[in-house]
Amino acid sequence: MLSREDSRRLAQLERQLRRDDPEFCARMTSGRLEPPRPKRPSLSLILTAVVIWTAAVILAVLGWWIAAAAAAFFATLVIAVALLRRPPGRPRRITPDQLPPGF
Repeated sequence: MLSREDSRRLAQLERQLRRDDPEFCARMTSGRLEPPRPKRPSLSLILTAVVIWTAAVILAVLGWWIAAAAAAFFATLVIAVALLRRPPGRPRRITPDQLPPGF
């Protein structure tokens, strides 16, 4: 628990921040912790992986095993990048009950 003096200083800092950087304060009070990210993997990355995998199959049928293995590796790498760029879930939001007293 903050003392009266600390609460007064904190309120003063909050007023000063609201005056100096209102855009930052608006972002903080909107409840969003991080900027929105795309919800699904990029279509261009998926199409690139499909083309590379198709090339890997064709190379394997032709008997070029090393080139087919390399193409399959790169296609898998493209899919991994597409999945890693995807967010783990919805952005976390701050609800009023999670804020400390006095906000």
